[in-house]
Amino acid sequence: MIHKSGFVNIIGSPNVGKSTLINSLVGKKLSIVTHKPQTTRHRILGFINKSNLQIIFSDTPGIISPVYTMQKIMMRDVKKSLEDADIILLLTEVGKFEDVSIFNYIKKIKNKDVPIIILINKIDQIKTQSRVDTLYDTMNYWHRSFPHLEILPISALKKMNQDLLMNKIISLLSEHPAYYPKDYLSNKPEYFFVNEIIREKIFFLYKKEIPYSVEIQTKFFKKQNAFIHILSYLYVERDSQKGILIGERGSVIQKLKLISTNSIELFFKKKIKLIFYVKVCKNWRHDYKKLKYFGY
Repeated sequence: MIHKSGFVNIIGSPNVGKSTLINSLVGKKLSIVTHKPQTTRHRILGFINKSNLQIIFSDTPGIISPVYTMQKIMMRDVKKSLEDADIILLLTEVGKFEDVSIFNYIKKIKNKDVPIIILINKIDQIKTQSRVDTLYDTMNYWHRSFPHLEILPISALKKMNQDLLMNKIISLLSEHPAYYPKDYLSNKPEYFFVNEIIREKIFFLYKKEIPYSVEIQTKFFKKQNAFIHILSYLYVERDSQKGILIGERGSVIQKLKLISTNSIELFFKKKIKLIFYVKVCKNWRHDYKKLKYFGY
């Protein structure tokens, strides 16, 4: 029996739906999803495993012009995803006419023997003729820029044209043994998903700079019968942010703990006992040593 394997790497601007797409394709919520840009910080691999197939999807941070150290490390991960890709899915959306940075990334690999599919996301939001016209304009824009690349309109949220996409991906994969054990869902350890779930809830509960200034480290993760015992540290950059994160008399962080617990229980299908500690780690986003300590 022929066995196919390969790395299918998703790239694109912030907030175009990369995390929604990988979650939809893999069938499990591996990447956090919010309406705010630059939510994804790490490269996350998610697997589809079948008897004759292993597809390794890669979700990456949105392509930006980095300002501070953490963003530079995030863009390093995007570059790595271009280097090891067997197939590239460039994700954009209806009405989005990309800037020069996206073109530069594509041109780096355009002459290499790596198939690229341009996906125009969020077609489920097309309700009027004007939006239909905008879709055609978006497709024409990409066709003029890269006339030899395949373009496919999709909805990652509603799974529209997902079967077409999967069939195309499988047809492009090469014959190869599995790269990872077939029981793997992701390359990340279990505590990583605890960190990401908590961080997602912070994006929902807090405004402005707080979600971008918080880093999560799970110090203790132990399964015991029907329970998982978890101790997570929440790091902020300034003392004032610590007060905002905790809230008056701990009211906000208690809400964060509750909604985080509910989502972690759904992910692991076990009861969770969750403890938070809030600490200040000054300017951690700008410090290579601190970023390395946090796993970047």
